[in-house]
Amino acid sequence: MASNTGNYHDRVTIDPNILVGKPVITGTRIPVSLILNLIAHNRTFAQIIEDYPNLTVADIKAALAFAEDHVDRQDVFVRAS
Repeated sequence: MASNTGNYHDRVTIDPNILVGKPVITGTRIPVSLILNLIAHNRTFAQIIEDYPNLTVADIKAALAFAEDHVDRQDVFVRAS
């Protein structure tokens, strides 16, 4: 996947007063993790939007970009066997 870093900042919100600070799609209480879970379970963008009509394709792509950015920033420590 091409890097979309930066494309999610206006669409993903982290606020301790909303779902205890879990990342959500801005203006909703829909967590990024829910969108990732739906995609992992083979739901299409169209099916997700049908189930959550206040989401847009751009919101779903922002959730993916957010996840990509945060996974890419994780430090990896290799333990010697």
